[in-house]
Amino acid sequence: VNIISFGYKHGIPLDSDLVFDTRFLPNPFYADHLRDKSGKARGVRDFVLDSKETQDFLGWLFDFLDKLFPKFVKEGKSNLTISIGCTGGRHRSVVVADRLREHLKNGRSEVKIYHRDIYK
Repeated sequence: VNIISFGYKHGIPLDSDLVFDTRFLPNPFYADHLRDKSGKARGVRDFVLDSKETQDFLGWLFDFLDKLFPKFVKEGKSNLTISIGCTGGRHRSVVVADRLREHLKNGRSEVKIYHRDIYK
């Protein structure tokens, strides 16, 4: 499993099998003390993960993917690229992608992550 966080303003990764949009989640860009930090910073992570919208979305996403993976395996798909996007690719998509990686590492052979636009 490959997870890519990205910013929609930089384009959707072309090798994506599944794309999820996080632009509806609370945006740390509008919090002055978080704007210049990335989704790797604890304050940004807490800001995103503490919201009800994010908790609901992650619950739905985890459930969806947990049900979908066996179907991909049954069809013989050996690689899956999941792309998580937000506006610029620095905050929400990074947090959600990291959290998704934590979830998927349980029971999966290999989960790689790439934060494509984190430094743009």
